[in-house]
Amino acid sequence: MATQITNYQCPACTGPLHFVGESGRLECDYCGSSFNIAEIEALYAKKEAKAAEAARKQEETEAAQKSAEAEEQQTAADGSDWDASGLSEDWGADAAGMKAYCCPSCGAELLCDATTAATSCPYCGNPSVLPGQFAGILKPDFVLPFKLSKEDAIKALKKHYLKKPLLPSTFSKANHLEEIKGVYVPFWMYDGEASGSAQFHATQVHTYTSGDYEITETRHYDVRRAGSIAFEKIPVDASSKMPDDYMDSIEPYDYAELRPFSTAYLPGFLADKYDVSVEDSRERADKRCAGSLVSALERTVSGYTSCDETSRDIHLKRGKVHYALLPVWILNTRWEGKDFLFAMNGQTGKLVGNLPVSTKRVIGLFAAIAAPLIAISVTALLLLAR
Repeated sequence: MATQITNYQCPACTGPLHFVGESGRLECDYCGSSFNIAEIEALYAKKEAKAAEAARKQEETEAAQKSAEAEEQQTAADGSDWDASGLSEDWGADAAGMKAYCCPSCGAELLCDATTAATSCPYCGNPSVLPGQFAGILKPDFVLPFKLSKEDAIKALKKHYLKKPLLPSTFSKANHLEEIKGVYVPFWMYDGEASGSAQFHATQVHTYTSGDYEITETRHYDVRRAGSIAFEKIPVDASSKMPDDYMDSIEPYDYAELRPFSTAYLPGFLADKYDVSVEDSRERADKRCAGSLVSALERTVSGYTSCDETSRDIHLKRGKVHYALLPVWILNTRWEGKDFLFAMNGQTGKLVGNLPVSTKRVIGLFAAIAAPLIAISVTALLLLAR
């Protein structure tokens, strides 16, 4: 478990403080405030005590979690739950070359090799000032190495900004791109089998002309499909810091390039420690596995204009659970008091993220569209008034 750390923030604006050697003071990059070290240390004495208490509670929580997982593995042996018995905390000789960090702002626990320094949190941007202890952490079974570089990520982000007429011009400046970090995001991968059936409502629409009339004829069908499917490595992200919709959106990954885990793939990157357990991921795993079967069944329904699922009866045979690290380039930037998170698949380059909208440009676009319509309406009214 990584030791909880205290992150010094500006008392004026809550922005991160950095030590400046020339002045010997802590300064804020956001509002420009400056403080002497003794002043900040006194101010944050209580915060450090709270961080220590949080670390103690976290240790108790992890101990309780391990006990619960032991009970879950007994259930899995009966075939009624996912089998997590193969997961291990034994890193062997690799443990000596690993470090851990903890962000007190968002709670992220980060892993890296001894040559990589975690100078700031990739999720919230706040600096991590002290390393933690590398212990009690599950060793991943697999890792998918980064294929795309930071330069590739920068190009993808700049391309993402293009043709966005409502994007504020100040948002796309180069300083936002400096926050990009490569992170191995934790995933649980599920093996098993799904069998069952699904009902679909399908339609066939036919349009034809009869005399002066155009007739649309719609026929309705109840379609049933049944079958089974074996699946391997259905992914469910195990980090609460990464939005599930982001991780789903940057899929798929090419698992042909999946490798047995080795610390040799970590230098220069951070690895996020899972904080969503196998049990807590069960509902999402079951949903994705059942959805895989229904999607396969729906693909066999052809020759119809539309097809919508109406019901399903799916049975899962849960199998092994694997722990894997998948590559993601992350950009977290703060603009006008709001955080914007972007994520890019480090293998394929698929990128997702929310962009701010310029109110002035929205008004300008609305005015540009509305002006001709108003002019046409006024002209029509004048003609009618004659």
